Amino acid sequence: MAPLFTTSDSYGAAESNFDCHGVSKSFTFDALVDALMERLGPASGISDLDVDPKELQALMWKYFSTEAEWQQYFFKVPLKPYTRNLVHKGNGKCNLLILVWSPGKCSPVHDHANAHCIMKVLKGRLKETRYRWPTVELNKGEKCPLEVERETVYNQNEVTYMSDELGLHKISNLSPDEYAVSLHLYTPPNAAVYGCHTFNELTGQPSHQKTCPVYSEYGRKIVVNGT
Repeated sequence: MAPLFTTSDSYGAAESNFDCHGVSKSFTFDALVDALMERLGPASGISDLDVDPKELQALMWKYFSTEAEWQQYFFKVPLKPYTRNLVHKGNGKCNLLILVWSPGKCSPVHDHANAHCIMKVLKGRLKETRYRWPTVELNKGEKCPLEVERETVYNQNEVTYMSDELGLHKISNLSPDEYAVSLHLYTPPNAAVYGCHTFNELTGQPSHQKTCPVYSEYGRKIVVNGT
């Protein structure tokens, strides 16, 4: 069984308006969005030499989640594992999304389309299960279960980073009764443009998902076929 981790208290605070994780209670959600977009600025994305992903993670850590500040992006659909709700496109350089996770549900195992992802838990507890990439045997037609590398539980206000260099992962809402909410920064927004791959946990077989649709944009539900 893969080890189960919880995040460490590695983000100490020197100022009184920060808690033990470096969270600032005076830093609003709108201020976080503005700060992220300003930091990405004229660069081509997080992989640009002028942009340090750790700086973006630090901004995420700084925000103390207040539900009223992001409530307009909270769209829950009980029959869906989660909804993807667009907050900002960053002039085409990124996608900033709020994901609303139904109780007890999870994402499929997936890659990140050669992009970078920073995730912050806004509400609830989420478990990340990280997998190694399928081995070369898959190319020979042999089906092998994906190998779990580690599992980590993230609590409200905690932040994590993921990229294809680190492997594959899935995210699960641990609560059987409550919705969980997370903020995701993807840059560059490759999955929105080119799609991504999901993976069968039992066989390792990939499937290309041509699109990664959003349920709402800028706080408004997208109407499809009149609904």
